[in-house]
Amino acid sequence: MVPVALLSAFSILGLATAQNTTIRYMPFGDSITEIICWRALLWEKLQTTEWASVNFVGSGKTENNCKDAKYDRDNEGHSGFLAIDIATKNQLDGWLKTNPADVLTMHLGTNDIVQQNKNVADIIAAFTRLVGTARTHNPKMKIVVAQIIPMGMGSYNTKIQQLNAQIPPWAAGLNKTESPIWVVDQYTGFSGSADLRDGVHPNAGGDKKMMDVWYPALLQAFAAAKADQGTSTAVNFIA
Repeated sequence: MVPVALLSAFSILGLATAQNTTIRYMPFGDSITEIICWRALLWEKLQTTEWASVNFVGSGKTENNCKDAKYDRDNEGHSGFLAIDIATKNQLDGWLKTNPADVLTMHLGTNDIVQQNKNVADIIAAFTRLVGTARTHNPKMKIVVAQIIPMGMGSYNTKIQQLNAQIPPWAAGLNKTESPIWVVDQYTGFSGSADLRDGVHPNAGGDKKMMDVWYPALLQAFAAAKADQGTSTAVNFIA
């Protein structure tokens, strides 16, 4: 500590407060994150809140003709991708290097089940690796993981429900104070027939339902990320 009596002997060059005021949010997943409109609805709703300046980040800008030229389209949704493949190929590592994030939402597992009938245990193991990758890039990453929406075709929902049942205990086992995991239920109340445009991807009604489920958890995640942004003060003196 510099004694008060000695301050007159110094010339204070700067008293700067360094603070990152922009929260970076990565919507991460497959086509149910990429070629949809729930991201547009979410951005639009955030514009009426203190989180209007949240920066959506990611390498893609694809959507589903959402008819909004203003919203932040950046996302890390990849149509057709499997959670297992993303984890095995360590792809999230590269995506986060290019587009660092403070908050991440994840809706994954649909393609693992529908395309290749992967074991639920293997999908959960991939989720674990993805969370580890996210935390390697940001030890304080705030993570929101979805119990995924149902399908409107085939018999896939049996395994989807099995996966969804495993997500809450899995998340509880990985939860950290500095990097919490919130689980949101995108399955319950979502109709595999009425809320999908093609049996897989949400229609306008489905997009609205998904946004409504993401929204309250993201408000918590954004608030937690903001709390991490602390204030650091740098003072330079010359005798």
